[in-house]
Amino acid sequence: MTLAAAGSEIERLIALLARLPGLGPRSARRAALTLVKKRETLLLPLAAAMAEVGERVTVCSVCGNVDTTDPCTVCVDASRDPSVIIVVEDVADLWALERASVMRARYHVLGGTISALDGTGPEDIGIGRLVERALDPAVREVVLAMNATVEGQTTAHYITERLEPLAVTVSRLASGVPIGGELDYLDEGTLAAALNQRRPFR
Repeated sequence: MTLAAAGSEIERLIALLARLPGLGPRSARRAALTLVKKRETLLLPLAAAMAEVGERVTVCSVCGNVDTTDPCTVCVDASRDPSVIIVVEDVADLWALERASVMRARYHVLGGTISALDGTGPEDIGIGRLVERALDPAVREVVLAMNATVEGQTTAHYITERLEPLAVTVSRLASGVPIGGELDYLDEGTLAAALNQRRPFR
């Protein structure tokens, strides 16, 4: 491989890394340089792991979680309470609540929020599937663990209206989640308190 070709491959790596959340062009360059310098111990194992993830990981057809099985390990876990569904915007929020280890319930990942600015409507995220799951007589409570953003709260209000005719309690996280806060950035103690002290949405 010529120097020019190697340079183009590194630039492509930098460009791809820069598309990751939290990595700008400068951070991506530093990350790429670290990977190249540690080719044997970091770059090659990372490339292998990413290839395996790309090949094996799938989206759960029940809840929207990501796993190597479908349904995912959360959905097939018989020790979880089938009467409670915790609704989150993203898989990262599911992982954050799992780290808090408060409720062994089921989850439902919407995959986004209602946002007029982004052109995302209710039909573009997993609200319809949530309503179908809430029709199950075993489900008694739906916990809206939405981020405390305008989009998150708009989505929560819409879901509440959709679930109102059903025989389920709709609750939300208690105070402690700051306005504008995202679940993935909160510590486990705050998340645990918010879940334990959840209250009716209305």
